[in-house]
Amino acid sequence: MRNALRAEWTKLRTLHSTGWLLLAVVVCTVAVGAAGAAAVDVAHCPTPSECHEDTTRLALGGARIGVALVVVLAVQAVTAEYGTGTITATLAAVPRRWRVLAAKAAVVAGAVAVAGVAAVLGSLAAGRSILPGNGFTAANGHPPPSLADGPVLRAAVGTVLFLVLVALLALGAGAVIRDTAGAVTVVLGLLYVVPALALLVGDARWQERLEKVTPMPAGLAVQATTGLDRLPVGPWAGLAVLACWAAGALALGGALLAARDA
Repeated sequence: MRNALRAEWTKLRTLHSTGWLLLAVVVCTVAVGAAGAAAVDVAHCPTPSECHEDTTRLALGGARIGVALVVVLAVQAVTAEYGTGTITATLAAVPRRWRVLAAKAAVVAGAVAVAGVAAVLGSLAAGRSILPGNGFTAANGHPPPSLADGPVLRAAVGTVLFLVLVALLALGAGAVIRDTAGAVTVVLGLLYVVPALALLVGDARWQERLEKVTPMPAGLAVQATTGLDRLPVGPWAGLAVLACWAAGALALGGALLAARDA
């Protein structure tokens, strides 16, 4: 397994897009989160204490955009080999095909986790810098996001896990579809289009049910630090839903990888 991990890490880091995509994940996540924090102001509330904005969730909101880049990175970790035909050599070198997928999953998860930690820390730092200037101060009942606060720490760790789980979901989809454009389209559609379509459902109860089982809304529930009773699904339960999607995609990808000739 060690040799498989070393080989997959070598392949991932030598892809020209890997470094740029990981950097873009960090930059886009921080930039969008900073824009979200800058867009709110207590001046728009009846009183500062009556502002009910979840400032931590706003600061981490860039994960909604950064995750799209994670999808591209994870899909390419599989499909790039199919595009060049090197998957044949990979499977010849590692006959136990589940080891190939497991090694790819471990390497991609590790790389995304590192980028995710940097993105989350940068987003929280940006929020702490911007929010007080908009009136979100401790004196007004809105202390800046701090990892010393339990809910903020949970949101931060959960956001990193969210990015990693989406990467594993995309990796599984790449193994199933074996085409970069097709796999990216399917996963992004699942993350962005399906939740948008769910909002068009007229029955509020069905809307809530769909939000509980779709990967993006369920997974991002972990970012909430206020109004947890109003969430369709709890923070950790929502992340568990996303984990089930990722596990299902990897299981199907592994089964098809074992069943196909290459």
